[in-house]
This record gives sequence, structure tokens and C-alpha cells, in this order.
Amino acid sequence: MIKLLRVDHRLLHGQVAVSWFGALGANTILVANDSVAQDEFRKSAIRLAKPEHAKLVMKSIADSIKAINSGITDKYDMLIVVESVADANQLIKGTKNKITSLNLGGTKPREGTKNYSKTINLTNQEAEILYSLQQNGIDVYIQQVPSESKQVFKK
Repeated sequence: MIKLLRVDHRLLHGQVAVSWFGALGANTILVANDSVAQDEFRKSAIRLAKPEHAKLVMKSIADSIKAINSGITDKYDMLIVVESVADANQLIKGTKNKITSLNLGGTKPREGTKNYSKTINLTNQEAEILYSLQQNGIDVYIQQVPSESKQVFKK
């Protein structure tokens, strides 16, 4: 069961590993990221942030979609973390309505981005993707930690 899909450019770190993992009652973290899936150094660094009793899986976006669609992940209470809005969009569209909400946790400022909150910076294209997801019934919201209130994403 997918407990949360979160966009966070830092992937797995203290807020995700401690706050979200515990609050959700998750037992598994899936880091869905093409570059991490091929980078042993990044995998090692991410393993250091993993909560002690968590199962950690790191897969490419395509392999993550295959695993979710196959049903093999159904037995887990899973927190999924992706690095970008594009990755989240691909995952949502590829998993046949298994993901109904998207938590925006952190996107760093980049050239051509607009600030939407203290931690969310989006290009016009990313904002359009999120708006499209909302139009298709996905609950898109900004929330850094579980103790904060959800802020509905507004274009």
C-alpha cells in the first residue's frame, strides 16, 4: 500500500526518514530515481539516512512502475520519494491509478523557477504538470513535515 508519494530534491534525509516514515506507519521506503539506481556512491549515502527498521529499495522510475503494477509492493506500507515533479508525474501516470495524492516537500530554486512556498520552487512547466494532475483527480499539496498543515497547491 502506498502511504505517500513525496517530491523532495534531497530524496532521503532527516525529515523524510524520521518525521514522515514514523508518522505514516510505513515499513518500506522506495527511492524512485534513475540516477540513484545507477550510482553506488549515492546509494551508500542514502542508506545512511534510512531509519533502523525500514526496508529501503532504490529503483529507476521504470523499474518502480513495474514493481508497483506487478503487485509485489502491495504487501508493504510504502513511502515513495522522488527527486522531481517530472519523476512524480511519470510514476503517477505509469501506475494505473494506484497513487491518488502527491506531497510537495522540497524543490530547490533554479533558473526560471517561481517560489510557491519556503521550500517549493517550480518552473512554469512543472506548475502545469501539477495543475494537470489536479485536474485528473490527484490531490497535490505542500507539506514539509507531518505536524504542519497541508497547503493545497495553487497554480
